[in-house]
Amino acid sequence: MSKTMLVAGFGTGISMAVAERFGRAGFALGLIARNRERLASEAKALGDKGIRAEIFPGDLSDPASVGPLVAAARAKLGPITVLHWNAYSGQAGDLLTADVASLRALFDVPVVSLVAAVQALLPDLTSQAQSAVLVTNGGLGVADPAVDAMAVGWNTMGLALANAAKHKAVRLLNAKLSPLSVYVGEVMVMKTVKGTAWDDGTATLEAPAIAERFWESYQSRGPVSVMVG
Repeated sequence: MSKTMLVAGFGTGISMAVAERFGRAGFALGLIARNRERLASEAKALGDKGIRAEIFPGDLSDPASVGPLVAAARAKLGPITVLHWNAYSGQAGDLLTADVASLRALFDVPVVSLVAAVQALLPDLTSQAQSAVLVTNGGLGVADPAVDAMAVGWNTMGLALANAAKHKAVRLLNAKLSPLSVYVGEVMVMKTVKGTAWDDGTATLEAPAIAERFWESYQSRGPVSVMVG
């Protein structure tokens, strides 16, 4: 049976590099993001490289949409072997002025929708060899005074809080799923990645290098958290 990867929160940068790395290893890909036209263009680019990529437009900020998206991907690709969760939320930049609705929604993408995806994929993940949940996370979630000051200065307090919650969710999911032979791990990106929306011209990290760390973690099924940068 061929292996498949569902990339949730697909776009340029890390997720494209991960898709290419796993695609070269023979994985068929399901790509989830909101913009259908962009997805179609990027799926074609992968197809031109000999990598099968199917698109599933959807909004991962709505946890109720996750189950149907997973079902559509399964119907098209067969059982999903690996989930790559690359989606994130940047709401509530300033915790002192953010409205209650944005605070409540802050965890929908990084925690609620991630867990919803894992629940929907559980029959697939527990029935296949080398199954995994691989999560992109950011260094703003690290508990450190300097990082906290950075999040405040950049007005990204909500993102820092969401990343911290996602970090804990990854560890809890790994503790729960590792006895079922499902690996759950994250790569925590500690600096800016070239070519992403965060790149102001001073970025130092290369997306393919981060993708390689995901591949190494998947192969070794080693540490739950790997820091890059």
